[in-house]
Amino acid sequence: MDIPTRSSAIRDGLGVGIAVGLAGLAFGAAAVTAGLSVAQACALSLFAFTGASQFAMVGVVAGGGSLVAGTAGALLLGVRNGLYGLRMADLLGMRGWRRLPAAHGVIDETAAVALAQPDEESARTGFLVTFVSLYLTWNATTLLGAVGTSWVSDPAVFGLDAVGPATFLAILWPRLAGDGPETRALRLIAGGGAAIALATTPFTPPGVPVLIAAVAVLAVVLRRPK
Repeated sequence: MDIPTRSSAIRDGLGVGIAVGLAGLAFGAAAVTAGLSVAQACALSLFAFTGASQFAMVGVVAGGGSLVAGTAGALLLGVRNGLYGLRMADLLGMRGWRRLPAAHGVIDETAAVALAQPDEESARTGFLVTFVSLYLTWNATTLLGAVGTSWVSDPAVFGLDAVGPATFLAILWPRLAGDGPETRALRLIAGGGAAIALATTPFTPPGVPVLIAAVAVLAVVLRRPK
């Protein structure tokens, strides 16, 4: 790998890692507003480390849902990381104990940066730089957001309960742009899931509509031509 290619991979990784990592402030604030402690918010960022799933979980809890329902919804969203792992395993070529930390770092952003590189070595560089910069920034800002919000006697007065859903939408929205077949499928899933969740909300406990909305994924997959 030549120096310009390596520099480009490092630049991409740092840009994405730091920019996305700053959203940890919003997660920390949303988690404490939902009723989690500072330690619980930080533990989620340390061990879950997948922004969309974390926001989905605190969103369910903030809406009155149980921790079980929130966790189940987060796990459903996290399944996609396992699919990324199938592609990234060969690309990264990790062996032995390195596979465990590498697996923890396989998320949307690290996969996107790695797969955008022109060769395998620069892909590994992009992955590692994105993972390290994003992990450190996300966890540091989660702590700052959680501690700052915990100092407020009643965080709800600032409307911070809307931070989680708003940030989750901001994460999702770019994936709905474009006109390719995968983007159209994502639009169908998002629209169908939203419709199912709205229709079932009056009749089910908080958090359950999020789980039922996953049916939209199955419906779209079954209707697509092989």
